[in-house]
Amino acid sequence: MTEYTAQCSNRGGWWRLYVVLLDDPGSQWPEHDFGPTPVVPTVGARSRALTALGFVFTDGAEWEWTEYSETHGDDASPVRLLASIRVRSRDGGMP
Repeated sequence: MTEYTAQCSNRGGWWRLYVVLLDDPGSQWPEHDFGPTPVVPTVGARSRALTALGFVFTDGAEWEWTEYSETHGDDASPVRLLASIRVRSRDGGMP
C-alpha cells in the first residue's frame, strides 16, 4: 500500500491542504482550499477534506507542525506554519 504525505499550509490568510504525489511528477497534486480564515482548520475539517480528495490517515498517523521563516535566514521574516501527516488512498491503490 502506497503512502503519501499530506500537508496543510497558510498563505495570505488562506489555508490549503494538498497531497504530495512525487511518484507522478506530471500530475497535479490533489488539493483543498479552506478559504480565508484566521484559525487553523480543525482536525475534523482536515480529515473530511482528505476524504473528499480520496485519502485517509495511515494507522497511528498524527499531524506534525513545522515552523519556518518566509525568507530563509531572516530572523525578522514572518513565520509560516506547515502541518504534515502520512496518508494513503482510501481504496489502497493509486489516487
